[in-house]
Amino acid sequence: MNPFIHCENLVKIYKVADIEVFALQGLDLTIERGECTAIIGASGSGKSTLMNILGGLDRPSAGRALVEGKDLLRLSNAQLDRYRRDMVGFVWQQVSRNLLPYMTAEENVEMPMLLSGAKQRKARTRELLARVGLDHRRGHKLSQLSGGEQQRTAIAVALANTPKLLLADEPTGELDTQTSRAIFALFRELAEQDKITVLIVSHDAKIADEVGRVVAIRDGRTSSEIVRQARSAESIEAALVGMAESADAPEHELVELAVLDTAGRLQIPRELREKKGIGLRAIIEETDRGVLIRPIDGNKDVR
Repeated sequence: MNPFIHCENLVKIYKVADIEVFALQGLDLTIERGECTAIIGASGSGKSTLMNILGGLDRPSAGRALVEGKDLLRLSNAQLDRYRRDMVGFVWQQVSRNLLPYMTAEENVEMPMLLSGAKQRKARTRELLARVGLDHRRGHKLSQLSGGEQQRTAIAVALANTPKLLLADEPTGELDTQTSRAIFALFRELAEQDKITVLIVSHDAKIADEVGRVVAIRDGRTSSEIVRQARSAESIEAALVGMAESADAPEHELVELAVLDTAGRLQIPRELREKKGIGLRAIIEETDRGVLIRPIDGNKDVR
């Protein structure tokens, strides 16, 4: 069965004056239907560019970006418009991009359905507001809603067109910890129960505690993934050291795995290369435990 999202050697080039800027430099990514995944990276890493391409807001320069079999590079403008309208829901960090302040929560949720000509809009609006726990606040305007209630309203708006892909850009960046956890719980529920593929863009690696999978992007390429794996008995025992006797060590731990692209290339973080004295070239050796990457003898290639 084909993955829901498949990016292969994805390239995006922006031209600023006479200078070409590579936002994505051969990125590879696969996401299954119904996954709740986070994309993390520093500013300028390419994560927002990736989200804009998958959302149909921008076109790739080269490579492949397939969403449910649709090649976003080859869609016409009219097909891309239909793709955005029928397939994708957006949740932005800034409330002003999600909601109209002079409308009530109910009116905001109903607006996308009104524009698309959907039937039974009132019933669908009530259903969505109930789903995000805001049916009792449907008649309130934004100024009467808390930050968390506004963001939950935004999620209901994003679900109005029954999307298969939900894209969220720093959706909890302006919320407190408790409210953020409630929002992430809602995202997980949508992925698990409704099989909506949820993709969250963030700069914060701590999001790994809230989603099923985290993909890190560095310099326009996929560099690593953070996954949960079962702890060994020794690891659990070690985690209990110094903890209260009544406390339980978690049965799973987060592990960061390096990602190789389709050409077998591996990204090694600059700080680790500098620490180990690895420059533009390195020695690769096969060992009993795997593959060893080490600096050239004498550190003659450190740059």
